[in-house]
Amino acid sequence: MLGGHRAAPREPLAHAPTLHRVGLDTSAEHPAPLRVVSQAIGSWLGRLGAVWIEAQVAELTLRQDRAWLTLRDPVVDMSLRASCSRRVLDSMPVPLTEGAQVVVHARPSYYDQRGSLSLHLDLIRPVGLGELLARLEQRRRLLAAEGLFAAERKRLLPFLPERIGLVTGAASAAEHDVLEVTRRRWPGVRFRVEHVRVQGEGAAREVIEAVRRLDADAAVDVIVVARGGGSMEDLLPFSDEGLVRAVSAARTPVVSAIGHEPDNPILDLVADVRAATPSDAAKQVVPDVAEELRGVRQAHDRVRRAASQHIAREAHHLAALRSRPALSAPHAGLAARRDEVRLIWARADRGMTHRVERARDEVRHQLARARTLSPLATLRRGYAVLQTSTGQVLASVAATTVGAELTVRMHDGRLGVRVDANHPDPAGDPDE
Repeated sequence: MLGGHRAAPREPLAHAPTLHRVGLDTSAEHPAPLRVVSQAIGSWLGRLGAVWIEAQVAELTLRQDRAWLTLRDPVVDMSLRASCSRRVLDSMPVPLTEGAQVVVHARPSYYDQRGSLSLHLDLIRPVGLGELLARLEQRRRLLAAEGLFAAERKRLLPFLPERIGLVTGAASAAEHDVLEVTRRRWPGVRFRVEHVRVQGEGAAREVIEAVRRLDADAAVDVIVVARGGGSMEDLLPFSDEGLVRAVSAARTPVVSAIGHEPDNPILDLVADVRAATPSDAAKQVVPDVAEELRGVRQAHDRVRRAASQHIAREAHHLAALRSRPALSAPHAGLAARRDEVRLIWARADRGMTHRVERARDEVRHQLARARTLSPLATLRRGYAVLQTSTGQVLASVAATTVGAELTVRMHDGRLGVRVDANHPDPAGDPDE
């Protein structure tokens, strides 16, 4: 089959060309050697050239730099081995898998030594569903290159939305699941439901318009796009480029709940949150009131236990402090300290008294020495000091003259005298 049309049926084996047609003249008396026949078959296949073949991949074995395939006819039970370079597989828009329908460009190869026929492939194209997957993969790569699937573009869902926007089919199982599960988890939640076609022509346009209406509603906190499972063709509207761009441009967080776990339309990649099923979307959008209440009770119990333990520890610590002698009998230590203060006071008093007495004796001793060395003490013993009228002390009779008026300083006063005579001692100072 080529280009969607089945090729003409092959000739029966009985009508296959004889060796006369490839230039070999043989008979029972003059048979051809096996090598000659094998070479003739290879030569005949070589003249066939490259052909386009439609087949199904029955087996696929990958090696380091080559791949080995078993191609099966999709109508009759017939298969043929083939091989190709890994570069041929890498150039395909989608990965090749077993069971895929393909169109290959092949050149037959006949190996003389083993007498085996195989195909060498230089191009593989997916057809049918594979071709559809290739187009979706190309679209996904282009949108990913624009950054529409980047993690930093994802918005967080509100913890408890007041109103949820739901885009789904009318009276669908997806609508029932989202509404039922959401209201069971949080009964007070409100919805704004937009019914749209979820498959077929015009479905993508209706979904886009519904998303934009909900995004423009300031009361809507989160948008859920939900649909039940289906075939790849049924889910095509949710891989529409216009829908992907509309969700990317929305200001309201969007949850994609398309199909079941294996389904993966492009909407799942651009949405802020991808839910495996519509019921899973409901679980991600609102919290479970029972779980939240249980969490509040558990938190309350933990806080109460922590507070009770803290109070008990502090009470035990306070009791330990109060049991210490310094707090249980605070005056008990004062008596000992008072006795110590008294001893220190007495010791200081004795020391100070002793130092004062020693200082007093020292003063008395110094006073006695001063009095002993004082000129007044000498004067009291009968000595006197002669001074001139100018106050100069006379140490020699030669320092005055007859008639000079002198002052005699005694220990208890002064006398004014006049010199009547001057008698120097001829022998000099008697002490010398």
